[in-house]
Amino acid sequence: MRRKRRKWMALVLALVSGGAAGYLALGYMNRPLSPRSASANAMSHIVVASRDLPLGTVIAPGDVKQIEWPSLTVPPGYAASEEDVIGRGLITPVSANEPLMTAKLADKEAGGGLPIVIPEGMRAVSVKVDEVIGVAGFVLPGTRVDVLVTLTPGADRDEAATRVILQNVQALASGQTIQRNANGEPQTATVITLLVTPEQAEKLTLAATEGHIQLALRNTLDMAEVETDGIKAATLVRTGAAPQPAPSSGRAPRRSTGGGTSVITYNGAERTVTTF
Repeated sequence: MRRKRRKWMALVLALVSGGAAGYLALGYMNRPLSPRSASANAMSHIVVASRDLPLGTVIAPGDVKQIEWPSLTVPPGYAASEEDVIGRGLITPVSANEPLMTAKLADKEAGGGLPIVIPEGMRAVSVKVDEVIGVAGFVLPGTRVDVLVTLTPGADRDEAATRVILQNVQALASGQTIQRNANGEPQTATVITLLVTPEQAEKLTLAATEGHIQLALRNTLDMAEVETDGIKAATLVRTGAAPQPAPSSGRAPRRSTGGGTSVITYNGAERTVTTF
């Protein structure tokens, strides 16, 4: 009897313990998450680009999509809905799956294209260039260049001069346009659009009209301006006094480097040097 009683007591105790453990586990699973755990797992909706979008693009419904993003790592200034970005122009290029930030978008009333990326007080001036002037195609939007101009006053080529007239100028756009040559035949010309002040726009326009311009690509981190005096064709290669032409016959005295005297005798094409 005692054994049976002990077994029943042990069985009852086991059932009670199991029930209590199950109840506690169920209560733990159903309890609300702590604020810290809830915030760590919370998700937000943000808008990202569905494809690569170039500068000046006016956002259309197919250009963006909405995805979930961990709330703790949501970038500041993000767009939360597609309605917030559709119809607004991009003032900077955006890559596919990149979050759309309000700082990268113009107002809806501003429209799209190049005008929205021109800061207040600045101007965009386009100049026609060839492959050499455009630094072999390396002048792309966002790069910085110096502008040099070469002028040849009149017909005297010795007076031709080159000088840097603009420094650290940003390229806004680069593209191609179709124009006709002197024979009326269509040809492709590269056009570079530079961001300049109104005063720089005057210099650039005059240089492109009256002279020959050249772009010099520079490091985008190099903001220093350099003072130059320019250079003229007459002083491009400096030389000493012009040597005297040798006579076709006879004798011509010449000082040697050693302090003696040398006599050069020409007999037709034969040349003889005598030093004493």
